[in-house]
Formats: sequence, structure tokens, C-alpha cells
Amino acid sequence: MPTRTAGQRRAEAKVAYDAYLDQCPSRQLLARISDKWVTLIICALGEHETTMRYSELARRIPGVSQKMLTQTLRTLERDGLVARTVTPSIPPRVDYELTPLGRSFLEPIQHVKCWAEHHMPEVDRARAAYDAARPE
Repeated sequence: MPTRTAGQRRAEAKVAYDAYLDQCPSRQLLARISDKWVTLIICALGEHETTMRYSELARRIPGVSQKMLTQTLRTLERDGLVARTVTPSIPPRVDYELTPLGRSFLEPIQHVKCWAEHHMPEVDRARAAYDAARPE
């Protein structure tokens, strides 16, 4: 088997989508979808059978700034996970919903969210034990 250069391996990885390699596009997507606001927005949109308005999302996700909510919705729209619909009215109505691609991501991300909610007491205990064993 011939030896390949790092550049050749990177080029092959782009085709094969090996997320362990730094330049792989799937690694960039993995970084994006692991963001806490992405998780919460996808789950919030998934709770509704219909669309949600920006203000509804902001109320559903306390702590998210207007800038971060707008920025995250734009990146999710760019990635094809969220659809934005503007209805011309006064004032204009803007609705958000998951696309079919976003819906396909909903189940695994809901599992992660539920896992975190269910296992938080165990994580808290582990953190306390770790901190107690390593006093500063």
C-alpha cells in the first residue's frame, strides 16, 4: 500500500467526511450542532406542530440574548435545519419551523437533552466528589 501525504489524507477525508480530521466539513457541522443554543432552539421548535414566532422562541429559551437567538436562527437556516417565513403585514410576521432535515435531527438531539436532564444529579455528585478530592 503506497504512503500518502497529509495533504492527500485531508483531501480524501473531505470526501469521506472523517470528523476526526481538523479540516473535515462534518467536524464543522458537529461543532455547530453541539452548541447549547442550537440544541434548545431545535427542541423548542420540535415541541410545536406549527411554526413559532421569534418572540415565542425568546420566551421559551430564557437567557438567550436577542443577538445570539438571531445569529443561531440564521446559521440553522443556512444549514437547512430551520425555515424562516416572512408574511407581509404591518408589522411583518416572521415564523420559524424545522425543515425535514431539522426534523430528522430532532430525535437524537431530544435524547441528548433528556439524558442531560435525567443525569444531572449524578453529574452534580461527581463534580462535588472531584472538587472535594482536589481542594485548591
